[in-house]
Amino acid sequence: MSRVRYESALLIAVLAVFAWSAWRPHDAFTWGLEVFPVVIGVVVIAATRRRFPLSRLLLGLIALHMGILMVGGHYTYAEVPAFDWLRDQFGLARNHYDRVGHFAQGFVPALIARELLLRVSPLRPGRLLGFLALCVAMAISAWYELLEWGVAAATGSAADAFLGTQGDVWDTQKDMLLAFIGALCAMTCMARAQDRSLARLPD
Repeated sequence: MSRVRYESALLIAVLAVFAWSAWRPHDAFTWGLEVFPVVIGVVVIAATRRRFPLSRLLLGLIALHMGILMVGGHYTYAEVPAFDWLRDQFGLARNHYDRVGHFAQGFVPALIARELLLRVSPLRPGRLLGFLALCVAMAISAWYELLEWGVAAATGSAADAFLGTQGDVWDTQKDMLLAFIGALCAMTCMARAQDRSLARLPD
């Protein structure tokens, strides 16, 4: 498949999920907060795709991450039906869809950071690159937790669905742990695949 067709297919998929997500979301305020990064991401990628195209692997993973955000935005992270079923089926204490979201929040940003550092800095594949990419992912995770706290402090109970703590006082720390695990998995499992995908970028 040509690059243009690949990018078009990803964009159509993202827009289709966006349209579904926007149709009667469970909580419009939460939907806006959760989906806002998707809008920013689409605009940035579209604006830079010619002078700074991303690898196919990274574009696909970003699209997948956008899908996770939009599903969470539509239902709220605490009420995604499939994970309600898993909770009830296995006797879990909570809906764990937000854990998936925070794993992706570490996994995908780590690969974004790795790709950008490879292309705009003197760094080459290795432990230092992986460590710095992991640090960037953790900084994003920490920033997001601060954003959640700020929104909650500013809006009160209106942000309960956005926080999604589900009564867990350690929710923030667990979210950041999942982001760390996601970033670590990305650096250990996807680095070589990303290098191969980067090698196929047009000159």
